[in-house]
Amino acid sequence: MKSIKKGFIVLIAMIIFMSIALISASLNSKYEVRNSDNDSKNSNTTKNFEFLFGNNKWKKYERKTFSDDYVAVIHITGVIQKEGRTYNQKWLLKTIEDLKNDNKNYGILLFIDSPGGTVYESDEAYLKLLEYKKETDKPVYAYFASIAASGGYYIGSAADTIFANRNTLTGSIGVIAGQSLDATGLLDKIGIKSRTFTAGRNKNMMNYNQPLTSEQESIMQSIADDAYEQFTSIVATSRKMPITEVKRLADGRIYTANQALQNGLVDKVCSLEDAKNLIGEELNDSSIDFEDFEYNYEETLRDFFGLAKSLAENPTAQFNINYLASTSSFF
Repeated sequence: MKSIKKGFIVLIAMIIFMSIALISASLNSKYEVRNSDNDSKNSNTTKNFEFLFGNNKWKKYERKTFSDDYVAVIHITGVIQKEGRTYNQKWLLKTIEDLKNDNKNYGILLFIDSPGGTVYESDEAYLKLLEYKKETDKPVYAYFASIAASGGYYIGSAADTIFANRNTLTGSIGVIAGQSLDATGLLDKIGIKSRTFTAGRNKNMMNYNQPLTSEQESIMQSIADDAYEQFTSIVATSRKMPITEVKRLADGRIYTANQALQNGLVDKVCSLEDAKNLIGEELNDSSIDFEDFEYNYEETLRDFFGLAKSLAENPTAQFNINYLASTSSFF
């Protein structure tokens, strides 16, 4: 009976959202400025298709062009991962690549508001920024907003100068390589036997139905240590600090803006506007433009259906797009 009730709620929600989609399509058709009848029909069809099924994979990679010299303000927000509602790795890499080939671009200012994310994407973005600097001889700056921790700090290490808001939390220089949950004691207690058939004695490590061996603990620790060595060496190079000093600071803790400044992890604590003024002075052009580059995820009807399903299954659930943690994150 309960499942029937949930199904009915989902059906009603789908009908409501489909009605919204049809109304939206109708309004687009009625109010869109038309160049020609054919152009109008094609445009409306494209918009309706995007709303129904989404087009977040290609539309965001359209190249921006500007007539005046500018510094690109690239927004890196949310959890750093392959793709999500606030962050998209392909978009970021493509944006940096486009800027490399733009004669009007005079540099990059990273606006970072991120708690971190995966090792792979963080390092890939960092290396892409180094490539931009090497091939163009243009500067990269970073401005840390409310939080620039772990992978956020990792990417920010590509900057020649790091500015931080006075309320910034940063640092968290450390690595989480994985998490193990051993449920064998509970399973034995309630009489459940679980077995995974594998070839290779460590293939099943970190599965809930098998305790970790000392060898497996060493394997996972070696992965964390290797990533940690990479992270700390990057910080040492970026901040021109001895590796021993970096490791003293890199115990995984976060720092306030003033603490980070005192420890050499950032260069100046100021507002974003002040940072832009200082960049203009350094570039000998106080009137240079700063153009924002932001990834914008477009909600689709499919997203609404997912939300409706979640609400039907758990009406008390709360949703927060700008979440602070990810189960798949390494930092």
